[in-house]
Amino acid sequence: MVDDLRTLRGGDISNVPSGVCPVLEVAFRDDETLDIDGFSRIVDHVLSTGVASVMFPGFASEMLKLSDTEVDALTAELLRQTAGSSTAAVVSVPHHSTHLAVRRATRAVTAGADLINILPPHQLGPSAGQVLAHVSAILTAVAPTPVVLQYAPAQTGTCLTVEAIGALADAHENLAYVKVESAPPGRFIEALTLLPRPLPSMVGYAGLQLPDALRRGAVGVQPGCSFTELYQHFWSLWTSGDTVGATSLHQRMLPYLSYWMQHVELIVAAEKRVSMRRGLTETDVCRAPGWVLDKTEQDTVDAFLDEFAADLPQVSR
Repeated sequence: MVDDLRTLRGGDISNVPSGVCPVLEVAFRDDETLDIDGFSRIVDHVLSTGVASVMFPGFASEMLKLSDTEVDALTAELLRQTAGSSTAAVVSVPHHSTHLAVRRATRAVTAGADLINILPPHQLGPSAGQVLAHVSAILTAVAPTPVVLQYAPAQTGTCLTVEAIGALADAHENLAYVKVESAPPGRFIEALTLLPRPLPSMVGYAGLQLPDALRRGAVGVQPGCSFTELYQHFWSLWTSGDTVGATSLHQRMLPYLSYWMQHVELIVAAEKRVSMRRGLTETDVCRAPGWVLDKTEQDTVDAFLDEFAADLPQVSR
């Protein structure tokens, strides 16, 4: 947990948050219009679980289906709710234009973001040099604010290597950690810890390989947000030394996670159904085109909620 976010905002990367960092989903009404009050309830609930940080927007936020105006409004709401709290706000910058990414990142820092997450550009195959220049420009523009570099080869086909990331870390003190979403992630995570300036990692991909990632040096996990309590329970067990209990819990979660992570849109749809079933949101609407859960997939969500009912109670509004 971050004890003093003033030092974090001042650029002290020794205080970057570890633990569970949920990526926030976005609530929509039946007609697919934005439900900002629903998003606010999601943020409020996730903060109530005691997480060290939250991130927006991400793939779990359906970020490719949001307008800039909507992202701005939702980011402002997130920063309003995290201001003065013990939970750090990680604002992601997924723009493929360096000019736009720098502008959005600096605006987010001015508005109160505690960390900036960079999703490197990947559309139409930019060269490694262009990707590194893009990342460097954002790191320079927001310094000394801590920055997270997102490594998601399955989703983006990124050309970044451990050595290239190490060079970025040497050149930019505010590169705080890497979100690793390779499959499997363990070797990449371990290689980052062996750099001349070791870099910690958050493991993504719903934490499919979470125990191995932690054994190899990861400092946390960045999943979706509809069942944050389960990840918090895992983290509590693991950090208290009960790795057997934590691994047992993870093994119970694994059949569901591995099924849903067959496709990004599938786990987004499944998590939104979890949120609706728990009372976090009024609908489980995903913006089209997206994944529409069939009867078997809906039954899997229901079975998940039945199995973990003790950890995932209904949420009163």
